[in-house]
Amino acid sequence: MADFWNQKSECMSRDELHHIQSERLAGLVRRIYTNVPYYRDKMHEKGLVPEDIKSVEDLEKLPFTTKQDLRETYPYGLFAAPLEDIVRVHASSGTTGKQVVVGYTQNDIALWAELMARCFTMAGATKNSKIQVSYGYGLFTGGLGAHYGAERIGAMAIPTSSGNTKRQITVMRDFGSNVLCCTPSYALYLAETMEEAGISPDDLQLQAGIFGAEPWTAAMRSEIERRLGLDAFDIYGLSEIMGPGVSMDCIHKNGLHIWEDHFIAEIINPDTGEVLPANSKGELVFTTLTKEGFPLIRYRTRDVSSLNFEKCACGRTMVRMSKPSGRTDDMLIIRGVNVFPSQIESVLLEMGETSPHYMIIVDRMGNLDTIEIMVELTPAMVSDEVKKIEDLENRIRQNIESTLGLAAKITLVEAKSIQRSEGKAKRVIDRRNM
Repeated sequence: MADFWNQKSECMSRDELHHIQSERLAGLVRRIYTNVPYYRDKMHEKGLVPEDIKSVEDLEKLPFTTKQDLRETYPYGLFAAPLEDIVRVHASSGTTGKQVVVGYTQNDIALWAELMARCFTMAGATKNSKIQVSYGYGLFTGGLGAHYGAERIGAMAIPTSSGNTKRQITVMRDFGSNVLCCTPSYALYLAETMEEAGISPDDLQLQAGIFGAEPWTAAMRSEIERRLGLDAFDIYGLSEIMGPGVSMDCIHKNGLHIWEDHFIAEIINPDTGEVLPANSKGELVFTTLTKEGFPLIRYRTRDVSSLNFEKCACGRTMVRMSKPSGRTDDMLIIRGVNVFPSQIESVLLEMGETSPHYMIIVDRMGNLDTIEIMVELTPAMVSDEVKKIEDLENRIRQNIESTLGLAAKITLVEAKSIQRSEGKAKRVIDRRNM
């Protein structure tokens, strides 16, 4: 089992990394200043010219980029390469406005495959692996990003895409898939469907799962590992920066290694924009150092994380980001209390007495915000006596209140009554905004 795809790059000294980042940052700024009028105007507003940016220490001088900037320049306004050099585009889902369109040159596609190869190798995959890619293909970056990475290491890519769950399991069993790539919520749905069909993890050859595209907790990782009989890895990426493969955790699962020779990460105070010191929790910001088609400077991801610069036990020297605990734009403010869906998920999975499927409904009665959490019972519990159900409901309510610091209505619902997702799970209905 290979430990590294590119050991020289993954384990370079921090001094060498600093030199590479500084050189690439200066080159990036020159390129976008010349080729992207929108960025040139933003730099002029701050009184900056490319010569002002000589090293990583100068990064804070540069303006932030937000999703609003991307929407204002839709579809191609932030492209830094001519359209004839763009060989592929991807786009975000566009659920809250115009889609964010990102472009890739041939070099960008090759780089993406290379970084995904690092991730697959870190999870133990080799050229002998059979990698089932159950992320969606199409404008979503997940499917093709994982697919090209699998091919880059010489593995067998099995492009099942998302959906048709029973067929997915048949393919997994018949083709001998040993690495699974999908969202964590879909991994749980696969496990549930397998159990209903009487298929055990022992009937499959799964060894590793590479799961991402939505926040998930350590408790959910344990649940997936137990029910699918594999080693679950957390992969991070977003369309705007590249797609999956910006970072991933190693076998020690103590933070996700960011490929810093291609991306500079910062943590900022989301309210003030101030850069925070190592190990502080805040909003994750990325600068792309090597992308040609769609480079971004100081892009505010809205993901809540922290950065650990200590060398990992695996030998990699690159900074580790903590598993995102949620998004600043997904955070619910209920009666003045900040609530992340992942906090509720942790409570339910740690208790382990219900299904891991839930739905959060936020509403407003008069001037008071209300929160209801619908939690699925397991099939075995539906026939339990009412007293046991009421007792469970009370214990969930107490644990939720203890964790969140506010009271919530708990509604236990029948098994399989909450809609399943084949992509990113929808956990929240906020009726205050309807």
